Amino acid sequence: MARTIVVGLDGSPESRAAAEWAAREAALRQVPVRLLHVWQPVPEPMAEAPLLGAETHQHWTERIPREAAEGLRLRHPGVEVTIEQGFGVPADILLDAARDAELLVLGSRALSGLTGFLIGSVGQSVVARAEAPVVLVRAGEQAADEHVKDPAGIPSAATAFRPVVVGLDTGSPDETVLAFAFEEARRRGTTLTVLRAWNLPSSYTYAMAAGYDPREDLARAQAEALTEALLPWREKYPDVEVTEASRLGSPANHLVDAARDASLVVVGRRIRRSPFGVHIGAVAHAVMHHATTPVAVVAHD
Repeated sequence: MARTIVVGLDGSPESRAAAEWAAREAALRQVPVRLLHVWQPVPEPMAEAPLLGAETHQHWTERIPREAAEGLRLRHPGVEVTIEQGFGVPADILLDAARDAELLVLGSRALSGLTGFLIGSVGQSVVARAEAPVVLVRAGEQAADEHVKDPAGIPSAATAFRPVVVGLDTGSPDETVLAFAFEEARRRGTTLTVLRAWNLPSSYTYAMAAGYDPREDLARAQAEALTEALLPWREKYPDVEVTEASRLGSPANHLVDAARDASLVVVGRRIRRSPFGVHIGAVAHAVMHHATTPVAVVAHD
């Protein structure tokens, strides 16, 4: 796999925020950024209109990535930035680019009110099918948002990074997801919070009826399972401080809550070989749409 970060760019505020995030990540990884702008065919009636025709469309198609690249080079002088134009179906072009990339970065925009964020049909299709990690960045995301505030309580990009958060299923912990999360925490020099959420078994009702509340014992067993699952990872990454969090309740809700104080939240998505439908997974889907921090979706078998 080429060590390149690819950004899907369409000129929107969210895609520009994605490009800025990708440049910051590229500096941490010491890799180049490739801005990919997909040029879709102009419908025939539009192509014949003098103000909306093919020449105007081509002008903006070329101008958007050129200006974005110039801005990134000015703000991130140590990062190599290149431009690529694609022609065709956006999701297919992005997926093809992701096959040769270390990371694919896309933007997502906020919905009205407090209902979350919109991952369009292109983004959802790409996340569901890409085998490279995909990072989703919100419009308005700033470098200072990923860092703790300075001693005066003012946002700053010069302070320490906020923690990286990852969700873990101790029943089937995936090495690909954990390795990605540990590496991101190591690059940032920050804490990795590993979150394990669990629910009460169906036998809980019967235990309560018999006068025994198993919640304390279950909580202890879940916390011990989490500690055991992380032992080899602590040995592999001795320089990464790990915080373990084992909590009763919905994994998605706990991850969304933890994301508020994080620089990045990492979730897994199981690869499904079926060509039909969009398969993301309930937890990843919820975090993608409701977490306010950048979200990395890591595909795994």
